[in-house]
Amino acid sequence: MYDVKDSELANLEEDDFDTVLATDISFRGTIKFSKPFMIRGTVVGTIDATSDLVVDTGAEVVAGIGASRVLVRGKVEGNITAKRLVIVTASGMVTGDITAPQVVLEPGAHFSGRCSMVDRADNRERTEKAE
Repeated sequence: MYDVKDSELANLEEDDFDTVLATDISFRGTIKFSKPFMIRGTVVGTIDATSDLVVDTGAEVVAGIGASRVLVRGKVEGNITAKRLVIVTASGMVTGDITAPQVVLEPGAHFSGRCSMVDRADNRERTEKAE
């Protein structure tokens, strides 16, 4: 249906992740990780990653997100900056700005914010300047 590089991200399931924040967990603070991470519960704070992030169906995240690739099946309030790709599925909702080289909004996805599609070099430069 969609010709998306890195589209295998949309097919990842819980078993594909080393770390899963379960549905009954609420976390407040900063999460940093370097291996793929799935959120099924609630996170409030900041997410800073060098790997992939999946915000699963039913999950609620109120945080600024920085990651390699981000898949949103649940709800995110906050800006998302990805080095490679952001996908918001039909069940996903993003309220905040998205910055990534490639952005996919499936039909039915809810998005309120600005979308900046930058190439990887521009995104890398912005990240370096922000630090």
